[in-house]
Amino acid sequence: MVELVAQAAAGDAAWASFRTPLDKSSLLDFCRDIERLLRINPYLEFGKWESCGDNCYRFQGRNLSQAPPFDFDLKLQVESRPDGLQFRYDGGLKSSTTFSVKGIAGGSELTITEDYGALAEEERKTRLHEVDKSLVKWSEDLQAYLVLWNRWRWFPPWRFYMRRVWQPMKPVARRITYILLWISLVEVALIALGVAIYFVEYR
Repeated sequence: MVELVAQAAAGDAAWASFRTPLDKSSLLDFCRDIERLLRINPYLEFGKWESCGDNCYRFQGRNLSQAPPFDFDLKLQVESRPDGLQFRYDGGLKSSTTFSVKGIAGGSELTITEDYGALAEEERKTRLHEVDKSLVKWSEDLQAYLVLWNRWRWFPPWRFYMRRVWQPMKPVARRITYILLWISLVEVALIALGVAIYFVEYR
């Protein structure tokens, strides 16, 4: 379960913290896959992702966490820290996102902090429609992904599917695929039930 530690409007920062089954080293390795980390966010639709140098990326798309959604075109610089990573943004309202990893009994804890304090207060007030409201849901989905990753990362077909099929999908495509998979499972179960009834009644 994600624990929302605080949302500090006065300090123009928000953060969420949750536990994971991975040890500290494994969680740090996971976080170094920057594109995957961001694409897990269910409120981000990516139109473009490209590398622009060492630890530097540019990405474009749409943020669905507000109504109406807003488009973004950001340059991202990744800085390593002893306990995690920090993303610094060039463009957009958000100035940075920090990922802090702490080892705990039975796993690790990840804290995500988003800071909006780089711009002047008056400018921030005029751009409230660009506030990214996805932090809590992103943290929940990230935690769920890490639980699955801890359970299934040893299985190459699962890794291939998550990397090559699931990850590039838009959020709506993931939801549709999930529904279709469940429908298919129900259909298979009904067929199996029909076959079982036939053998019981007529054999």
